[in-house]
Amino acid sequence: MPRPADGPSGLEDRDVPTGAAALAKGLYLLEVIGDFETPPRFKDLQTRTGLSKGTLARMLNTLVLFRLVRHEESDATYRLGHRLFELAHRVWENFDLRGAAAPVLDRLAEDMSETVAICSIDGEEILYIDHRSRGGAFGFRIEVGRRAPLHCTAGGKVLLAFAAPHEQRALLDRLQLTRYSDRTITDRDALVAELALTRARGYAVSISEHVPGVSSAAAPIFDHTGKAIAAISVHGPSERMPTDTVHIWGRDLMAAGRQVSGNVGAAPMNINSYVRTDLVADPGVQCVLPWGAHLAEGPLWVPEEKRLYWVDILAPSVHRFDPATGDNREVVMPGLVSALLPRQGKGFVALAQNGVSAFDFETGAMSPLVNPEADIADNRFNDGRCDRRGRLWAGTMPLDATKPAGSLYVVNPDLTWRRADTGFSVANGLDWSPDDRTFYFVDSAPGRIYAYDFDIDDGAISNRRIFAEVPAASGRPDGLAVDSEGFVWCAIWDGWCVRRYAPDGSIDREIRVPVPRPTSVAFGGDDLRTLYITTARVRLPSRVLAEAPFSGGLFGITVPVAGLPATKFPG
Repeated sequence: MPRPADGPSGLEDRDVPTGAAALAKGLYLLEVIGDFETPPRFKDLQTRTGLSKGTLARMLNTLVLFRLVRHEESDATYRLGHRLFELAHRVWENFDLRGAAAPVLDRLAEDMSETVAICSIDGEEILYIDHRSRGGAFGFRIEVGRRAPLHCTAGGKVLLAFAAPHEQRALLDRLQLTRYSDRTITDRDALVAELALTRARGYAVSISEHVPGVSSAAAPIFDHTGKAIAAISVHGPSERMPTDTVHIWGRDLMAAGRQVSGNVGAAPMNINSYVRTDLVADPGVQCVLPWGAHLAEGPLWVPEEKRLYWVDILAPSVHRFDPATGDNREVVMPGLVSALLPRQGKGFVALAQNGVSAFDFETGAMSPLVNPEADIADNRFNDGRCDRRGRLWAGTMPLDATKPAGSLYVVNPDLTWRRADTGFSVANGLDWSPDDRTFYFVDSAPGRIYAYDFDIDDGAISNRRIFAEVPAASGRPDGLAVDSEGFVWCAIWDGWCVRRYAPDGSIDREIRVPVPRPTSVAFGGDDLRTLYITTARVRLPSRVLAEAPFSGGLFGITVPVAGLPATKFPG
């Protein structure tokens, strides 16, 4: 039997149980009828299915008898019958995702003036199950029941990204990575890297990947078990949806997805606090680079170059900023890079999802060195730093920060490694006191900065205790750096500030910044008295970005105490 063009899989591809061939042919015929752009005639169906005239006639008559197909006498065409809609309605009576999503779809369509939709995975495709369109005559058209590929649509990618690892692998094994445009991802490794970005970011984007000239974004909808059961998406012409708009709406879709998830019975999810401060930003704080990064992190001052290196984890990209000229050079990366560390000789050490690699900024080349978590696909490295003996310390975390599956590792110059501690959700900033007796380490999820006793000779940590704790209403601790006086400077995510903690854990000073999400800090300048602050705009909805338009920029402020130079990794 011939395979239908651009339609459902042919009957010969199905694993039909013995004795059910006639039923399978009938169901297949329903799929074929539904796949036609306009209602087909008898000859159209015979050509498409390859069935004999007698067999096709008997099957159509039976489907008409059960009201699964309608025969229009006026033009001799066949259409799907009303009975299918009745059965579909009973499905939604038992699990009313459409009803739960309806008010959210209505609101988003009005706010975005584009087409918004709900889709779920069906086989190796996505199936659109509801939509609203406010895009006008030039908007993107979606019909209920329409199918689309998984690998190049925003809805498909977000559902792949949030699938359980074994389910994702099984789907990828079955997918044909068909090229639909010159932007379609057809390499499996590149798609896996894109899915990791999507999971870390929380939403997916598709810029002319499926339909040239059409952009889309999508976020997951979860059930009560935490499983992604559907995606909510927006679609429109790329002229009306430039990349910046797509990412802003992606963040809005995340909030909408959480609302729908709550409506269908999922536990309330709150990944954002958006703590709002009415205090004016510190007058000494300047936005030295209004870049608009998704998740700027890992600032590193290189004194030999008088440059500041930093990363945008979710772009993903690595940057080199010249404070003297304001020039910022960007190197686009093929996958997540979360931090750079200086390396003896030439180049850097990069921390990424697939471990520790040597990195050459001029060429963008990455050379793998060691990967302590090669067997944990859902984790990535986050922040890192070298102690004053050259050992590399780095923490890992789950891509979506949903469970305490991260660890703290030590990588020696000979590339041997060990796990120093474990059980962290968002392993973050780390540094040492000037006397090398105390090691500081952040787990952002519980809002804690930990302190350990540190043995510089053995590179051992012990006696973990809470150094400082940030209440959820005040934000979350993120990246940190210790100054020459032994005080700890920490960026407070969702806290609109950077805090300086005294060695006893008390707050010594607070620098207010004009954005909610400072991410990390580094001392730079000739005298190491310029405090550079990276920030993020990831997952901030448009209403918050309107209050904080410089989110994702690089900030600087002169402080009265110098920082400490970074130690290079000799490995």
